[in-house]
Amino acid sequence: MISSLRAWQLSCIEMALEHFTLTPHFFCQATPGAGKTRMAAELASRLLEQDRIDLVMCFAPSCQVVEGFRSTFSTVLGRRLDGQIGAVGAAFTYQAMEYRDDGFWQLLDDYRVLVVFDEIHHCSGHDPLLSNAWGQQILHRIQDRANFTLALSGTPWRSDDRAIALARYSTPDGYLICDYRYGLKDAITDGVCRSPRIVLLDNQKVKLTEELGADSSVRLFPSIAKLLGESPVTYEELLRHDEVINPILDLGYSKLNELRQIKTDAAGLVVATDIEHAQQIAQALEAMGEKCRIVTNKTPDAQQVINAFRSNTCRWIVAVGMISEGTDIPRLQVCCYLSRIRTELHYRQVLGRVLRRTGESDDQAWLFMLAEPTLQGFAERIADDLPDDLAVLRDVQIPGFNPGSRSEPMGASGHVEGIDGAGSGGAEPGIGSQATNIISLGGFATEPAYQVSFSQHYRQQLLACF
Repeated sequence: MISSLRAWQLSCIEMALEHFTLTPHFFCQATPGAGKTRMAAELASRLLEQDRIDLVMCFAPSCQVVEGFRSTFSTVLGRRLDGQIGAVGAAFTYQAMEYRDDGFWQLLDDYRVLVVFDEIHHCSGHDPLLSNAWGQQILHRIQDRANFTLALSGTPWRSDDRAIALARYSTPDGYLICDYRYGLKDAITDGVCRSPRIVLLDNQKVKLTEELGADSSVRLFPSIAKLLGESPVTYEELLRHDEVINPILDLGYSKLNELRQIKTDAAGLVVATDIEHAQQIAQALEAMGEKCRIVTNKTPDAQQVINAFRSNTCRWIVAVGMISEGTDIPRLQVCCYLSRIRTELHYRQVLGRVLRRTGESDDQAWLFMLAEPTLQGFAERIADDLPDDLAVLRDVQIPGFNPGSRSEPMGASGHVEGIDGAGSGGAEPGIGSQATNIISLGGFATEPAYQVSFSQHYRQQLLACF
């Protein structure tokens, strides 16, 4: 199995084996999609061959990722990782740590154990008083008892800025010290990950009408960022309207059609805000003639749905909190980001779902999203890993639909014209009806009612990381 490893995996394994002669804790940051689980399994194999460990324990943030660990480790080690008699070890979620009894943790005293932590950034903890529950378990149960620990992360920071369990930080500036780092730029250069193209959808003429009784006022905004920053309209409200959902899906639909001419099983992911939102998105895809699967934390047999999608011909999967990190579906190549979550950790983990490369022909990953300022900042900071390669290639307008092509009336607020998000780069502004796209964000009778009108002329900005 070693001969088929990537160069970075071999290098990391050799460094970890040497590192373990001096200290028991090793921290590896490798970009999402690089193959951290396979590297960890091969490292465990080497430690077993060298008679330096007896057992392996793995912890991960979700059941889906745990299943992936069990499968990969069993394949590489030739032994089960299910915790039963005869197994080489076991894999659990972080949440399950709290429910293990003292007899379980006694294994760390009775045997030489390698403990692997996937996406360790979920566990905060240097000081027990400032640790979360998972970090406390690591500090109390594992840190000084395991023979070796391997901490893995694709995005090694926390949204709350607390220290990560088992991590070391430089002083006085507090930068995370990684024992091995494999960034996105390296992965793209090596052909391990796809090059991300991030498309930001904006509108250059947004009209906000505020009505209170017989009075009304009208304001115009030159961008969605201005609308969100200077009006009562919220980002989540925009995400829930078909007139915003459709142009983003149209862009993804068009790009997926293009990619499938080269890679016939390429698929798309839509990250939704909640279950109701996911169903709304699924209806929009079905109206476009697209089949999709929905997977949420309420989906019966969610892991089976994901496993089936991994190898079937369905073009789209709509997810709520299920495919944000660690889930391996290599044929995903297009993502539409319609989640209300605006943390850089979540954003980069979602992007990582479309970065995993499977062959020579699938060298591009596409992410489509609304030009919301926080998300735009995250997109631009992808350049931190590719400092010389971020370029704004174009800022183009997208023509409007022919009137009524996919739109539905919205009652008294007026007729809604569709918005074509699938226009080609460099297209001229649409010609035809000048009707605007009305989104009603009305309150109660005693409160002002808001209406947002989008011009036909959406524009997209492409940030390409080569």
